[in-house]
Amino acid sequence: MTPRLPPLPDEQWDDHTRDALAGLLPKGLRNARGAGNAMATLVRHPELTKAFLPLSTHVLFRSTLPPRLRELATLRVASRRNCAYEWAHHVRMAREAGLTEAEIEAAGRGKAVDPLDGAVLDAVGELEDDSTLSDRTWATLGEHLDERQRMDLVFTIGAYGVLAMAFNTFGVQPDPDE
Repeated sequence: MTPRLPPLPDEQWDDHTRDALAGLLPKGLRNARGAGNAMATLVRHPELTKAFLPLSTHVLFRSTLPPRLRELATLRVASRRNCAYEWAHHVRMAREAGLTEAEIEAAGRGKAVDPLDGAVLDAVGELEDDSTLSDRTWATLGEHLDERQRMDLVFTIGAYGVLAMAFNTFGVQPDPDE
């Protein structure tokens, strides 16, 4: 797919554009190459990027959800939404968070052996299909996760769903190193 909105070329970046990534990227990476395809595309609308990044930053760096579960959920969202960028980017992060190649592949199919992993994958499906969790899934998650972790899970699934929708619509391609 040819990108509908390609990454903003370096010569079009100004201080306003660079400031949209403050708090997420060090100053030296606030350029098309350093930001990567996703952020270099989103900064075409700096105000929207600045508004969305606090939620995205929380989900990725400040969430109470263990990174392994965050990545499991994100991979399932990416697979269900057929988002090549999100899948490629988060496979690397899933490995760093401790998921095995078999777990990564299974997450793409919505399969898990571990009951908590299965509940996380079920949560993705239920939220994507019905915009709510069943009592069974909520209770199973509650056996392992506290209230804030379950809230972070819901927002993780939602935030990555929005990003997948945007990346697919704009035609964001995986970064060359992924």
